[in-house]
Amino acid sequence: MPRSIRLEYPGAFYHVMARGNRRESIYHDEDDRRFFLNTLGEACAMTGWRIHAWVLMSNHYHLLIETPEPNLVAGMQWLQNTYTRRFNVRHRLWGRLFGDRYKAVLVEGAGYYYETLIDYLHLNPVRAGLVDPRAGQSVLDYAWSSTAGGHALLPRRRPPWVAADAALAAFGCVDTAAGRRRWVERLDARARAEAREKCGVPTPGEDHDARRSDLRRGWYWGSQAFAERMLKVSEAVLMKTRHRSGEGSHEKRAHGEQEARRRLAEGLAVAGLSAEDLKNLPGSEARKVAIARAVWEQTTVDMKWLATHLHLRSAANASQQIRRHRQQPPGLPQALQQWLIQSRNVA
Repeated sequence: MPRSIRLEYPGAFYHVMARGNRRESIYHDEDDRRFFLNTLGEACAMTGWRIHAWVLMSNHYHLLIETPEPNLVAGMQWLQNTYTRRFNVRHRLWGRLFGDRYKAVLVEGAGYYYETLIDYLHLNPVRAGLVDPRAGQSVLDYAWSSTAGGHALLPRRRPPWVAADAALAAFGCVDTAAGRRRWVERLDARARAEAREKCGVPTPGEDHDARRSDLRRGWYWGSQAFAERMLKVSEAVLMKTRHRSGEGSHEKRAHGEQEARRRLAEGLAVAGLSAEDLKNLPGSEARKVAIARAVWEQTTVDMKWLATHLHLRSAANASQQIRRHRQQPPGLPQALQQWLIQSRNVA
């Protein structure tokens, strides 16, 4: 059976879920969870994603992702492949870490459906019995969700890719100490009031559409009007697939390459290099590698693209040089150093 098409469009929201292969753990310890969040942060820098909510369990994770550009597939491929490699290296393992293809449910990014999904994710540890509100525990006692790791933190302490402002505002909470405390108290009150197995799980309405997700299955989570809009989007995607066949993959890469070319030109200008200089400089030259690293970390192009456009000899050499640059950054001209720092802050 062919895989279903992923609908991608600017400004889309998705509830993304992935489980470990054979339902085995994808995090062996807290360092693994930190590595995953660091990798997620890198993916956000590359793609421009905003994460409105997340929770890491033992053998699966949930993300509520906003994609300002239509790049869910490219970003998810990088995220899961990169984390798998890092996990396997760390634990001296090999093979698949994740099981079936990740699920990505289209979400209406405002109102009831957005709000219920955020609560569903944050109350997952309560449903799993990892937080017992009737014993005086709080959702803050579970460290691996965007409540404890994002929304409840001071803005300067939370990761830049967490869209806490939008999530707090959806529930009428301002991003102040009092507003964040109100956010946590609201979740704790719901956790105490609802049965553990159903905590945070919305009740289907009378007009329930069988195609609508119940936050475990289904292809969309939103109103009937939202579903109709998504059907029109899907029809447009199918028409393009039928009539333009091989051009689809080119279009999917278009934004990533456009942004990569922009950052490459910007980096060359700051470094005082020309396209001709790139051809004559060795593949390990520090300025070339620094620019390659910036493009790699902030776009979705691959190592082959970097090797070709920065004359780094090969994809393998590009990967090796970027890894060395990360481990021991060389001395660089001050203007180029400032550009690299500014690029990361903007991303």
